[in-house]
Amino acid sequence: MDDSQAQYFAMNRVGWDRRAKVHFDSSFYDLEGFLAGATSLREIELSELGEVSGRRLLHLQCHFGLDTLSWARRGALCTGVDISPVAIAKARELAEKTQLDTQFVCSDVYGFQANSPEAFDIVFTSYGAICWLPDLRRWAELVAANLAVGGRFYIVDFHPIYDLLAGYSYFTRQDPDIEEEGTYTENGADALATLATWAYPLSSVINALIAVGLQIEHLREFPYSPYDCFEGLQEREPGRFYLEHKGNDVPLVFSISARRTD
Repeated sequence: MDDSQAQYFAMNRVGWDRRAKVHFDSSFYDLEGFLAGATSLREIELSELGEVSGRRLLHLQCHFGLDTLSWARRGALCTGVDISPVAIAKARELAEKTQLDTQFVCSDVYGFQANSPEAFDIVFTSYGAICWLPDLRRWAELVAANLAVGGRFYIVDFHPIYDLLAGYSYFTRQDPDIEEEGTYTENGADALATLATWAYPLSSVINALIAVGLQIEHLREFPYSPYDCFEGLQEREPGRFYLEHKGNDVPLVFSISARRTD
């Protein structure tokens, strides 16, 4: 990582520390419901990733661990990684409260090193993750390096076409977008911070995975978001939020599944 990228990571770490503190108390994340037994996982990833019991699962950019712990409740042997020490401290607290044997590591994605030499059966990342990374090829290399032969990488994330409609670049630029903003929860104004993000078209995500030797199993696109986190969304069905553009549905989420074959 060069000096400018390290500077952006340091900036984002401060921002996500602030966001994490606000997110703990938000209805968006519903910590009370989670501790009572609710899952934070959504229908897309539950349906597509399927059975995880007994599988070693690495969750990249796990925030404060709700999805990681939700996979652990389904029987996965989970390790969560996040750049924010505030978020990781909360994740460890939640793991203790729920008595789920899950490891949490505070690290940026590029600096992560597994504690065990045993590779993971699943590497998972989701919703608003890769836009915080300055080098997609290096991310893909980390994914492949941590997968066992036959292991599966799975990503479900917001579709980059939404960012284009919101006034941002669809294609990657050399320099990130830098903005001072709050966060997407109902109390988000309390987390004002300067943040750096990078745009990645779908082709860049797919080609980065292919370039490191992963075999693409599927690419899927969805006309709804499982989160009410963008302006103008309409909940036509329970838990499915749609956005129209000139009378047509906008793709709001994509998912990719890939395998390490050798």
